[in-house]
Amino acid sequence: MTVSGPGTPEPRPIVPGASSVEQLRKEGNDLFKCGDYEGALSAYTQALDLGATPLDQAILHRNLAACHLKLEDYDKAETEASKAIEKDGGDVKALYRRSQALEKLGRLDQAVLDLQRCVSLEPKNKVFQEALRNIGGQIQEKVRYMSSTDAKVEQMFRILLDPEEKGTEKKQKASQNLVVLAREDAGAEKIFRSNGVQLLQRLLDTGETDLMLAALRTLVGICSEHQSRTVATLSVLGTRRVVSILGVENQAVSLAACHLLQVIFDALKEGIKKGFRGKEGAIIVDPARELKVLISNLLELLTEVGVSGQGRDNALTLLIKMVPRKSPKDPNNSLTLWVIDQGLKKILEVGGSLQDPPGELAVTANSRMSASILLSKLFDDLKCDAERENFHRLCENYIKSWFEGQGLAGKLRAIQTVSCLLQGPCDAGNRALELSGVMESVIALCASEQEEEQLVAVEALIHAAGKAKRASFITANGVSLLKDLYKRSEKDSIRIRALVGLCKLGSAGGTDFSMKQFAEGSTLKLAKQCRKWLCNDQIDAGTRRWAVEGLAYLTFDADVKEEFVEDEAALKALFQFSKDKPSFVRARVKKLLAAGVVSAMTCMVKTESPVLTNSCRELLSRVFLALVEEVEERGTVVAQGGGKALLPLALEGTDTGQTKAAQALAKLTITSNPEMTFPGERIYEVVRPLVSLLHLNCSGLQNFEALMALTNLAGISERLRQKILKEKAVPMIEGYMFEEHEMIRRAATECMCNLAMSKEVQDLFEAQGNDRLKLLVLYSGEDDELLRRAAAGGLAMLTSMRPSLCSRIPQVTTHWLEILQALLLSPNQELQHRGVVVVLNMVEASREIASTLMESEVLEILSVLAKGEEDPITRAAAACLGKSVEYGLIQPNQDKNCPLTSSPEFWITTSHTALLCRH
Repeated sequence: MTVSGPGTPEPRPIVPGASSVEQLRKEGNDLFKCGDYEGALSAYTQALDLGATPLDQAILHRNLAACHLKLEDYDKAETEASKAIEKDGGDVKALYRRSQALEKLGRLDQAVLDLQRCVSLEPKNKVFQEALRNIGGQIQEKVRYMSSTDAKVEQMFRILLDPEEKGTEKKQKASQNLVVLAREDAGAEKIFRSNGVQLLQRLLDTGETDLMLAALRTLVGICSEHQSRTVATLSVLGTRRVVSILGVENQAVSLAACHLLQVIFDALKEGIKKGFRGKEGAIIVDPARELKVLISNLLELLTEVGVSGQGRDNALTLLIKMVPRKSPKDPNNSLTLWVIDQGLKKILEVGGSLQDPPGELAVTANSRMSASILLSKLFDDLKCDAERENFHRLCENYIKSWFEGQGLAGKLRAIQTVSCLLQGPCDAGNRALELSGVMESVIALCASEQEEEQLVAVEALIHAAGKAKRASFITANGVSLLKDLYKRSEKDSIRIRALVGLCKLGSAGGTDFSMKQFAEGSTLKLAKQCRKWLCNDQIDAGTRRWAVEGLAYLTFDADVKEEFVEDEAALKALFQFSKDKPSFVRARVKKLLAAGVVSAMTCMVKTESPVLTNSCRELLSRVFLALVEEVEERGTVVAQGGGKALLPLALEGTDTGQTKAAQALAKLTITSNPEMTFPGERIYEVVRPLVSLLHLNCSGLQNFEALMALTNLAGISERLRQKILKEKAVPMIEGYMFEEHEMIRRAATECMCNLAMSKEVQDLFEAQGNDRLKLLVLYSGEDDELLRRAAAGGLAMLTSMRPSLCSRIPQVTTHWLEILQALLLSPNQELQHRGVVVVLNMVEASREIASTLMESEVLEILSVLAKGEEDPITRAAAACLGKSVEYGLIQPNQDKNCPLTSSPEFWITTSHTALLCRH
């Protein structure tokens, strides 16, 4: 019975609609056989939509499972196979396909149950028996791994919690190993069951940055996609304790805590979708309740005194990701309504806080914008007018509470909150502007002598000016004031903001002349002033940025654009302003890594957000490539989960994005242990992106790095070599062996040397009518020592595995003997060892070849090498001579009159009586 492709249904009576279902099913089968799995999916799905019989439905679902298996979408394959089994519990094909999907998903315990069921239904089926044996071996291997991991986990925690090991390299290595171990489900489970959460809590309590980061990143692995472990972790640590870590001053720790909370949220949210069942199938506490507790604590953190500005921003970011619905098709927006009722005032309080001078709440330059985005998303998630009216009422009541009876400080707070709303849900901001006295206070405060008061008022005016609805009101009431501020203020921070406000008003209405508020030519004058500020390198960068923002609004005007592109100095200033020196870039990379940017990007890749477009994926790939540019930074990227995040980026997105991600994977694979960087099955997923870099449309550097990375992978295991062969990489690697660039040629030869351990590659070299062997022999005689080493290594491997190749070496080139002698005489011991192994293989392969070698200078060289200190070279040389004695080609010298013949390493040939002694 065939179990890998879609099955053929049994003959059955024709029922209404069956002909269409049958036709589509057959069409799907034909497409599947041709390798068009996407087309087959479409045909089977259409057939299901036609109201197929239960028997047809079972067959179609199992066929869909087969398509998803071929497309390596194992979650969907499991789902479809399960649907088929629901229709027919004795469907062995569906059971087998579900076992294949479960195996790929790492759920071996469930996969083995399906296979046992298959064997019980068809006890003589060898495919099922072999699959059951294989999976049994994997389970045993997993058990061995888990048992060997026990001691490692205990040792790592012992080192980390030892006060005498403070700041040592040993402690740093232990923390990195713990993080890497936790990224695999088996390792995370072992840490969890070894009282790991309690021990990690002790690491968090130390307050040491490195230990806290290690603990948080390990907890990410424990909680990732596992609801029961997540709930257990929260019960030990306490949700309040985890959320409070967000508020610490250290940015890296705060960001790592943010990543952990995102992972916890994902695990809890998944539990709600699946009806309280995790992927491990265990019943857990109601995750909806845990989710509300988590969000409630985040809302409380927003207004807590003593929380860092960075922590507040991270809390807002989490709320942006957690609360609103992912799709308008989801009818349930109850979480949004609950957050509005419980936390809208807290969000507005952050949005209305001043950064300078510092208020009661610490905020950053990004806090107000983050609050605006959250408010906008909450407002957009509302479904009806009654819900939106409640939102408006709460906002207006909050603004009134500060505006009325709170003095000047209260008015400033209210106006800042209005600015926040204008940047977010502008409908709410516009309604707030219409509240009695608000707009008048904004205009009045623009004339204040206090800089901080002016800043708040002018920025509110600028944000209001960005809305066409308000432009006419502000033009009538505020343009003259903005002009006056620009002309008379002595403070650059006020002047430039006033200028940007004028720029916004100047661009209001776009090409709609009924909306134009300024006289003809005014926008050109504003743009000229912006260009003047931009070109003045004597003023600070912050002020010049405001000039760029002003130009961003004014360049909607065609005349402004024409003048700008003709201003060479302004264009150069703009380009120079956007560039940085390499040293600055490296410094920023270090700061980003220290701040935990890899964790943040990894979190972005994992979340199924509509924001993660193909363009966004490309940008993430570019950032990852920049982060791994320096060799010393790659370990940090790996420890924070960068390797795992790069895999989906290398397989999905724009062509450029996939190439950049693949190149970053290559860099990581070259300089780190691939088995640690990509543990478990993940290492096999790296091969395809690396092979994609071998295509001719990639740069020489990308070709080289891909070859180096594949060389590392090919040296690990036969299964990896088979994966490289399956991706059809060998012809491309062979092509690069002829490359003019010596580094690419050398890398390709090294890769081929490692691949030569596979039978399929050996068959290629053994096949008649090709020059593969000749190329290796010739490269073994090149001047490039590294190329010689790679080629000689390949020769040594091939002649050892395929003795028939030994007799062909003398046929490929007349210089073969010179090349071998040069290898044997090389001062480089690696070359010498590879050369003597090749000679030994040739001697053992054929008496005729051995005779030719012994009649040349090779005999004298081997005699000298055999007298050296005991090492692999000496042993191989002695073995060559010993085999030649066995053939009767040479014999030890027995002349007792020669003072040098007491050593058995001096030989004479039986065909030549000349004594070969080296004095």
